[in-house]
Amino acid sequence: MTEHRSVPEHSDYLGEALHLLKLSGTFYCQSELRAPWGVDMPPFDDCLMMHIVTAGHCWLLVEGEPPIHVQQGSLVMLPHGKGHVIASSPEQATTPLFDIPVNHISDRYDLMSFGGSGEVCRATCCVARFDHVAGQQLIRHLPAVMVVNTWEEAEGSWLQSTLRYMAHEAQKLNPGGETVMSHLADILIIQAIRTWLEKGTQADIGWLAALRDPHIGRTLAAMHRNPEADWTIERLADVASMSRSGYSARFTDLMGEPAMRYLTRWRMQMARLHLKNSSDSMIAIAEKLGYQSEAAFSRAFKRVFGVAPGSVRKEGGVRANGVGVLTGESRVFDRA
Repeated sequence: MTEHRSVPEHSDYLGEALHLLKLSGTFYCQSELRAPWGVDMPPFDDCLMMHIVTAGHCWLLVEGEPPIHVQQGSLVMLPHGKGHVIASSPEQATTPLFDIPVNHISDRYDLMSFGGSGEVCRATCCVARFDHVAGQQLIRHLPAVMVVNTWEEAEGSWLQSTLRYMAHEAQKLNPGGETVMSHLADILIIQAIRTWLEKGTQADIGWLAALRDPHIGRTLAAMHRNPEADWTIERLADVASMSRSGYSARFTDLMGEPAMRYLTRWRMQMARLHLKNSSDSMIAIAEKLGYQSEAAFSRAFKRVFGVAPGSVRKEGGVRANGVGVLTGESRVFDRA
């Protein structure tokens, strides 16, 4: 196992975690919806969904949540990919998404025109995955629904300008426009998360609070940067400039689990991504994560996930350079 590299005393540990957020398989659909209309959106497991309203307004209905009025220039995100309804009114009858015809422009982009002859709502729907453990960890701490309503506020200028640029690219469909829109969608998702972190009270608990803590955040950053290092409680406490007992108690209090258990779980989550996204040998993955033998790595993996690492590779998974698509009869999000 290798020695850890030093972590600067005054780092932005939460910002560092956000830097690790990598979206993959972004798919988007540009829609023109005329009242009366209602679309029943199915759940997308392990995905994040986002609606951006560029003209008009709509209603979002999610089970267990009050109806949300989404106005022009607003962004609504469902971090857990939960099924929901978007409609011209809360009482509107709905049509399942995959029963609505679309103009399939590319593997990443569809155009949809749907509804009656009334008031128009133009919206862009995005579906994406986070392909780094940091993103998956963050998603677990986000609420079921996140709304950014800043069109009339000074800080909303980032949203206005990005939405206008997205709308321009969607209308023109110039060469490279799909790539531009995909990157803009990534920016919107990250910025929405940043806005929630700045304003959301739930950001003061768990992993997010720990990243903000000057002592625990420092050790989390060290583990994230160097998961292969020969970490012990003593070494982590030294990085945190705390006593061993004080560090252990504070870490468990903030994170809800001991530091070494968190480290093992982080390593195994990274291992699972490596197994799905790469062709690296089992021993190569084990060594990348600080295990000197394949047997020790396999035992740790099975303790965390209940299955051997080889079974994850046999099942297959997403490819690192895959593309998100909604195609065919089922039109499910699939990057295989």
